[in-house]
Amino acid sequence: MTESVLDYMTRLGRAAREASRVIGRASTAQKNRALQATAAALDEARAELSAANALDLANGQANGLESAMLERLALTPARIDSMIVGLRQVAGLADPVGAIRDMSYRPSGIQVGKMRVPLGVVGIIYESRPNVTIDAASLCLKSGNATILRGGSEAIHSNRAIAACIERGLAEAGLPAAVVQVVETTDRAAVGALITMPEYVDVIVPRGGKGLIERVSRDARVPVIKHLDGICHVYVSAHADLAKAQKIAFNAKTYRYGICGAMETLLVDQTIAADFLPSMAAQFREKGVELRGCERTRDLIDVIPATEDDWHTEYLAAILSIRVVSGLDEAIEHINHYGSHHSDAIVSDNQSQIRRFMAEVDSSSVMVNAPTSFADGFEYGLGAEIGISTDKLHARGPVGLEGLTCEKYIVIGDGQLRGQA
Repeated sequence: MTESVLDYMTRLGRAAREASRVIGRASTAQKNRALQATAAALDEARAELSAANALDLANGQANGLESAMLERLALTPARIDSMIVGLRQVAGLADPVGAIRDMSYRPSGIQVGKMRVPLGVVGIIYESRPNVTIDAASLCLKSGNATILRGGSEAIHSNRAIAACIERGLAEAGLPAAVVQVVETTDRAAVGALITMPEYVDVIVPRGGKGLIERVSRDARVPVIKHLDGICHVYVSAHADLAKAQKIAFNAKTYRYGICGAMETLLVDQTIAADFLPSMAAQFREKGVELRGCERTRDLIDVIPATEDDWHTEYLAAILSIRVVSGLDEAIEHINHYGSHHSDAIVSDNQSQIRRFMAEVDSSSVMVNAPTSFADGFEYGLGAEIGISTDKLHARGPVGLEGLTCEKYIVIGDGQLRGQA
């Protein structure tokens, strides 16, 4: 009898739970050996990886995938290089597991402190980019977690080829294959099963479009680390160095349009708007960025009228909305009302303004005189990231190794009893 999707996913979940106990107690050296061996396996399997990816690309073209999706799907030699480098970088990161902090004696004579431990089993659901398979596997492995990876159906052949390399790396380090499992079925029911197995899965990380994340957030019975949108702002204050501000705003938008840290709305103080916006707009137009603006913006430069929907939109494209604001209060109010609590920046040389912006903007990352495009785990010194969280419980901002662990209290005594002097 053919195994049902639910039975298959239950089998994966059970195996992951058992494997989590093995990887949770593995030494740093053993985990690093698995990462280095996986890097070597990828290097040796370049031909197989390229052939598998060619199948996915051909199927994607036949199924009418957009060019942007095909670009994300492609496993170029440079991307294979990047995966190998990423594995070696994660191997070089400090291992958070087992770290003990804040040990202190209590009046009873006991010592109390905290130990960092793995979450257990991490389920990751993602679309299109097969290199996410390596990013996710390496971070989960190094942080002592087992993981179940459910990639998009469009990348199934690429993900299987990558999974074979991971399995070789785990075997060389003496770790069970179930430490990292790539879901083999493309049936969408697998996602429904994965997010409703709290007995086997401790946390879900969705990486993909808004529709996927909304569905996971709505239907999951397992805690979710997520962000829905990256509606990021740069506020250019009356106290900004305008040459610096122009470079920051340009980089925040044009570094890469499709990243969640790309600026989608530029806020400009009314006292410097006439000096700043004409040259800024010219630079954006030269790059091919479509500009939409509020009424005060349209009095200064020729742009498409911005609608209420524009302030709520994550374009992920060469489109930018611009609003002229009366000052810091209106900028903060706009960001907290329309933003997605992801990443927002101020350009200013006024320390009082900067302190207020940092304290009052309710986002997972707040930048000062730097572009929002820096919102990235590698740039933050985390080595890599599993995703960016705009939640406030457990992890917030880029989620690296520490975000894939939690803490438990440890208590050390020498025979003390409660209630005795």
